[in-house]
Amino acid sequence: MTAEPELHPSDSTCVMTQIVMPGHTNGDSGVLFGGVLVQWIDVCAGVAAMRHAGGAVVTASIDRLDFWVPVRLGDVVVLQAQVNYAAHTSMEVGCRVETDDPKTRDRRYTTKAYLTFVGIDKAGRPRPVPALHPVTDDEKRRFEQARARRTERLHAAGKDRA
Repeated sequence: MTAEPELHPSDSTCVMTQIVMPGHTNGDSGVLFGGVLVQWIDVCAGVAAMRHAGGAVVTASIDRLDFWVPVRLGDVVVLQAQVNYAAHTSMEVGCRVETDDPKTRDRRYTTKAYLTFVGIDKAGRPRPVPALHPVTDDEKRRFEQARARRTERLHAAGKDRA
């Protein structure tokens, strides 16, 4: 019997780059439409979840999504996601969004999101996902914070009462 490989958060890392084009903006404002950014976040985080799960996943929730700074036409958007925590069938993925202004080369931290994904089998039913083994202090901090957020979500949904 072969032991499962020990998976670390960095094994799931996904980095995506997009450029904000005119069709991505809210009309004449030149500001990125939030729904487009949500889609990009879901794709980037979904790839990280698939890497960790070793197969198909579905988005169960977006726990937190904060837009701090507007993303503008022409900005280069850099999305970085990785699994923060894994439970039996679900995983929390954090996604950090930054923009690069190609003219000034300024980088801005614009958006943060936490998403929950569930590993699924061929019939679309939840399936177990591998354990996550954080290594660095930062990974361990994210793991513990994600575990606390999971506990809060379960409590809010009434699923912590058996």
